[in-house]
Amino acid sequence: MNMQFTASKLDGAWIIDVQRFDDERGFFARTWCKKTLAERGLDTGAEQMGIAFNTHKHTLRGMHYQADPHAETKFVRCTQGVIWDCIIDLRPGSPTFRQWDAVELSALNRRTFYVPKGFAHGYLTLTENAEVTYLMTTAYEPGAGRGVRWDDPAFGIDWPAKPAVINDRDATYGDFRPNRVAGQRG
Repeated sequence: MNMQFTASKLDGAWIIDVQRFDDERGFFARTWCKKTLAERGLDTGAEQMGIAFNTHKHTLRGMHYQADPHAETKFVRCTQGVIWDCIIDLRPGSPTFRQWDAVELSALNRRTFYVPKGFAHGYLTLTENAEVTYLMTTAYEPGAGRGVRWDDPAFGIDWPAKPAVINDRDATYGDFRPNRVAGQRG
């Protein structure tokens, strides 16, 4: 059983598609294989898993990351509805530093976005009742939680729609300052 890997335009990030095996019952597909992921050099040290349920279309969550030494790799899947999942490379030494990429994740495409340490992550729901599952390599540490503003011109993200729902914290992150993330490693 294979998973299909497509490199994101950002160094170290991957889009992972399932390979379906169909029969009269439906299908089976593998979404996680520690051996396959490790063979690609990806972080497989899962520590925590969570879900986020979003009632309204155009809900924005992000752009979040955890500061070192609590930086986390995320495996992100949409298990209900559709989201536009976005990442920003905040690793100062990276060839794709300050660049962003996004992919549509949905319950139908069953795609996973592999988000390495040192990236900010967020998404915009494209449907009502969108549910997102996160598998993370580091447990959440409230004191390490950080973020960058979703509409900061330093990144120029071309969002597919303006958020209809966004919490105060995500809406009011300050302008990006590279020294704020200095020392993060990917």
